[in-house]
Amino acid sequence: MPLWSFMVLLFHISSSAAISCYGDSGQAVDWFIVYKLPKVPWSKSPDEGMKYMYQDAQSGGWLPGKSLMNNTASAVGRTLSQLYGSSKAKDVAYVLYNDQAPTGNADAIRGHTKGVVLLDKTQGFWLVHSTPHFPLPVEQKYGWPHNALHNGQSFLCVTYPYSQFKDIGTQLLYNTITAYNSSIPDDFSQDLPDLKAASQKKYVSKPPWNRQVTLTSAGGKNFTSFSKNMRFGDDLYSGWVSQVLKSDVYVQFWLNSHGTLLSNCSLDYHTYDIRAIRFTSTLNFSSHIDHSKWCVTGPEVPGWTCIGDMNRNLQEEHRGGGTVCVMDPVVWKSFYSLVSNYSICA
Repeated sequence: MPLWSFMVLLFHISSSAAISCYGDSGQAVDWFIVYKLPKVPWSKSPDEGMKYMYQDAQSGGWLPGKSLMNNTASAVGRTLSQLYGSSKAKDVAYVLYNDQAPTGNADAIRGHTKGVVLLDKTQGFWLVHSTPHFPLPVEQKYGWPHNALHNGQSFLCVTYPYSQFKDIGTQLLYNTITAYNSSIPDDFSQDLPDLKAASQKKYVSKPPWNRQVTLTSAGGKNFTSFSKNMRFGDDLYSGWVSQVLKSDVYVQFWLNSHGTLLSNCSLDYHTYDIRAIRFTSTLNFSSHIDHSKWCVTGPEVPGWTCIGDMNRNLQEEHRGGGTVCVMDPVVWKSFYSLVSNYSICA
């Protein structure tokens, strides 16, 4: 049996009762990616706006979601269901963060970041996503916000061993997250001081203003996290990620924001704004109705895909945020094939 297959098998056996990402079939998985599809304006289906595409290490690329985003049987729903009822638990730690939290006003100064961390002393997951007002606090229950029906959204969930959450906490500190629901018991905070600090809305106070780290999942797969502080003062993609990956990158982000940056060909490696997405001949849509945040390298350097929570605009050059990248030919092909139109440089 190949080493990678053995590690995946070992992960499934050892993590059956542990906190984990959960896939569309209800099984614990090392990682998954979900692409929530936009609502088609002409459809009258009550399910429209809650459909999604799904992939994990075993899917071989995109598969139609087996459920709906508002259902606890969905991959995101199953995974986040582990949160609810844990508000008084002393053997778990969690942080829910969103610059557009379910309650309260949007924070336009701190990091443009959205995600969830949940862990025990064995392992846990880090879910990075793009959805405003999501998810609800742990004292409530899983649900899908009505405001998030219309646009596309992206999700990357990775299961990590406990040791990796020290670095994850530091990445979130760089991101200057806005935590709106969190619990870091004392015995966790001793091991994970930056995760505790990030949950308390603290931030990096001295350079460097960006940090890159390799995180290894419970199943042994490497992910590269890029996190920048507001004082980095440049675009995440053109000013950093593309130059590190040594490739042109094609970026999907919210094109309707103010001060959107144009495609950039001024550096060694170029950054192009995606304009349209195509899954199939009948499933395609404009990036103007897609709020997801991801980028993919070009065919000259195939393999890298990044999923995060930042746009390309002037304001976000001066806000924290980041992206998580993976070198995987199947994931790369599944994302690169989505790019049906992009803006060339002027």
